[in-house]
Formats: sequence, structure tokens, C-alpha cells
Amino acid sequence: MQSSTSLYQSNIAELYCSAWNTRSISSTSRQSLRSALLNDSLNEADYRIINRMLYAVRRGWLKLAD
Repeated sequence: MQSSTSLYQSNIAELYCSAWNTRSISSTSRQSLRSALLNDSLNEADYRIINRMLYAVRRGWLKLAD
């Protein structure tokens, strides 16, 4: 299970960088985040990244792309 944990960690960091570069979160990225939250025990840093992205969506800094 350790290999999937590191996969989610690198994937979450990549999603975060991609979202800020494009100012949007794609539906595929949202699905990946949901999967990581539901299927894996994430560390505190990953939860913080996800919370930052959700806050940015609420504030209008990031858009949800279809």
C-alpha cells in the first residue's frame, strides 16, 4: 500500500501546480482528488493542499472546468 500512497502524494502536488498554472481544476483532477480522499490515508500536507484548492475555488481564484 505504500506505493499507492506515494503515487497519491506526487499526484496531488502535480494537480496543485497544474491548477494554479491554469487557474482551473478539470473534472479528471477533481476525480483524482476524490479518489485520494476516499481510498487513501493522506498525510497532513496533502490535506492542506486539498483544503487550499477548495478554498481557492470558493473564493473564485480557481474555476471548475468541465
